[in-house]
Amino acid sequence: MTAFTSVRRTALGALTIIAGALLVMPAQAQNYPISSSQRATAQQVSERGVPLEELAPNAPDTYTVKRGDTLWGISGMYLKRPWRWPELWGMNLKTIPNPHLIFPGQTLYLIKEGDYARLSTSRSSEPETVRISPRTRSDSLADSALPTLKQHLIEPFLVEPLVVDEQVLLRAPRVIATTDERVLMAAGDRAYVRGDASAPMLAEAGEPRYYRVFRNAVALKDPISGEVLGYEAQYLGKAELVRGESFEEIPNGKGGYTAEYIPATVDLSATKEDVRAGDRLLPAPARPFMSFTPRAPQIEVDARVVSIYGSSAVAYAGQNQVVAINMGSQDGLEPGHVLNLLTKGDRIKDMTDSNKAMVKLPSEVNGTAMVFRTFERVSYVLLLEIRNGVRVGDRLINPK
Repeated sequence: MTAFTSVRRTALGALTIIAGALLVMPAQAQNYPISSSQRATAQQVSERGVPLEELAPNAPDTYTVKRGDTLWGISGMYLKRPWRWPELWGMNLKTIPNPHLIFPGQTLYLIKEGDYARLSTSRSSEPETVRISPRTRSDSLADSALPTLKQHLIEPFLVEPLVVDEQVLLRAPRVIATTDERVLMAAGDRAYVRGDASAPMLAEAGEPRYYRVFRNAVALKDPISGEVLGYEAQYLGKAELVRGESFEEIPNGKGGYTAEYIPATVDLSATKEDVRAGDRLLPAPARPFMSFTPRAPQIEVDARVVSIYGSSAVAYAGQNQVVAINMGSQDGLEPGHVLNLLTKGDRIKDMTDSNKAMVKLPSEVNGTAMVFRTFERVSYVLLLEIRNGVRVGDRLINPK
């Protein structure tokens, strides 16, 4: 063991580029940030509401919030452009001071006055009175507040996609064997792992105990320039460290001892695919429970789809799938930014032309996507509402 204690584990510092995942958890609704621009917009709108032409065509006069609803869904129910969340908030600024704290059981009333409309939780302009009775047990109201999106759509992707420098993965601890000499391993199996000489896997205080297993570092290339934006590692599952790497003193037959290397031991769990020798382990990142507000970016966005997450064999992504795009945190993208999708615009042969000339069809708006995880030069977005399949090369721009 002493052979490892003097090693400086500098490689772990290189892993700080791996950001912690952002979870959309209603229990943390009270922590949602409200920007100064959102507040200013809401205050301005709350004076009289929004123009009637901004309302969705079938906006209901009353609606009772149900369990399973989302903030995105309710915003879309009342506004033509759901990402204009401050407007929806402003319509009800007096009775909903925090737009993230909307609860099942609340009834929303649409009040129209002249050419404007606003939303309220009471039929009049006066705030709703909530009566509270004594209780022997108390619960946080925020625990039941609505999430921004349906959690199951993006929660798996919040920890799975990983964009790293190729060398980070090559230096990470690797699986070398299993207990039964199996070629393939799955959840419940025990495996043995060998770390890099400068960063061994140790079971000491302050060292990582939980890991994620990855394979391959596939280059994510900009579809326009061909430049490599980063490397996406294929997520395989989770691993828990049981015993760290060590040395064991073995009699050498000459009255002395020889230090023999013993690899680390891990137990595999929640595997999505079989694990095999050569797969790599990286410490599981911290997972702060945060969320975001759907909003239009304040920066100019002209991005392209780089890849469809989860399958290189699929040519088109459908609704509720995830794609990577060629803009990231260094470009100003943030979780919660909403973008419009445009079709790539096919090139076709004009069969009505005697020369069969090639013609490029125009790009068309194809739906809406939301950024939910960013890396330095790459972001992952959820396809919220699309008309046709999304493919590599399709554009994403500021919502109109």
